[in-house]
Amino acid sequence: MAKLDSKDIQILATLQRNGQASALEMSDHLGMSASQIGRRRLRMEAEGYIVATTCRLNPALLGLGVQAFIQVQTVAQTGDTHQSIKTLTCDQPEIVAAWTLTGEADYIFRVYCSSLTSLNDLVQKTLLPHPAIGRVHSQIVMEQVKDDTALPLDSARV
Repeated sequence: MAKLDSKDIQILATLQRNGQASALEMSDHLGMSASQIGRRRLRMEAEGYIVATTCRLNPALLGLGVQAFIQVQTVAQTGDTHQSIKTLTCDQPEIVAAWTLTGEADYIFRVYCSSLTSLNDLVQKTLLPHPAIGRVHSQIVMEQVKDDTALPLDSARV
């Protein structure tokens, strides 16, 4: 991989704010030609710095008014358990993100549900009966103070 320079970082910062920004739109702001920006973007995509361009939706307008974090402890820590949890998370559209953790919980899930009843159903009818899950701890989000996917590029070591 090529080392990123300050112009590459500026392109990445711009794309984090607006993934749809065209090379032409960025050219004036960054003081580079659109073709230079396009080539750099393609290179950074090929090298894996840019992994996807997504569209963020408004969950409230889509009727997904309940956001929660669910901590899960498994009954055992084996490869089969891990695969079982991975399959579970992929099969449940309410689970929008999942991480393995150190500490008391083995996993944490970020979920969006339409109501407290649907959150309860997810916990009571899907998670708790799952043979790999031993304990579940839910935390309902009261107010989302910040929700950003942008990485701190000022701190990046490239």
